Amino acid sequence: MTIFEAYNSTKQKLMKAGIEDYVFEAKQIIKHITGLNATAILTNYNRNLTEFQQNNLTALLRQREIRYPLQYIFGEWDFYGRPFYVGPGVLVPRADTETLVEAGLDYLKDKQGPKILDLCAGSGCIGITFACERKDSEVLMVEKFDEAINYAERNIHKNNATNSAIKKGDVFDSVEAEGSYDLIVSNPPYIAESEINEMSPETQFEPQTALLAKDDGLEFYKAIANNYKKALKNGGMLAFEVGFKQSEAVAEILKLAGFADIKFKKDLSDINRVVIGIYEF
Repeated sequence: MTIFEAYNSTKQKLMKAGIEDYVFEAKQIIKHITGLNATAILTNYNRNLTEFQQNNLTALLRQREIRYPLQYIFGEWDFYGRPFYVGPGVLVPRADTETLVEAGLDYLKDKQGPKILDLCAGSGCIGITFACERKDSEVLMVEKFDEAINYAERNIHKNNATNSAIKKGDVFDSVEAEGSYDLIVSNPPYIAESEINEMSPETQFEPQTALLAKDDGLEFYKAIANNYKKALKNGGMLAFEVGFKQSEAVAEILKLAGFADIKFKKDLSDINRVVIGIYEF
């Protein structure tokens, strides 16, 4: 089987399995099993796969056809142009979450040596990205679950984010020191339990504790906005990633908690994906 034949066969199998972005995934799979970049694949499309590569492709597709996340199969995934270890126990890094990073970086552009707090950090892809993009920053990530903390620690080393750290904590009962942070960011669990049947098949393999939230998906937003606002410096910013149709409700939560200058940031699909607010006292 040539690389070209393998690519076409992979596309067909992924499409049949109901995977929406089957063309993109087929390209990623071929790059993964061959070790070639896109340019090299184009110039070597008539090269035959080795027996090992064919067996690897077969095994990989069997996992993907049952909708096991491609990111878990690979063991790592890029976020904001950097590689991150991922697997069972952490959410898959998603492109829409880069909107949260961009909003925070824009706010920090004129601040020197900013301190950043990332709550519900998971794999650490958000906090570590801030640490790498702003080498002068100090980033603390807080995560409740040991499995996720293990990934975050590995990702700190993988990306040489020496100005970041991860600590174990529950956002419902631990609060950082007052007036400490220029920016607090969070991509918390926000899927309402009533919406679980509307989730993609891949999410059944992701940790439910990182997806589901009570109070119609709003419990983390309320807790963080009210409990952590005092951890912000005067004029500091709180930025949330939010679910589809949640932006207005989260904006109201911020308003009731005393935040001002509340704004929305849209993702690649033109959906309000991030809600930000400034806290002044």
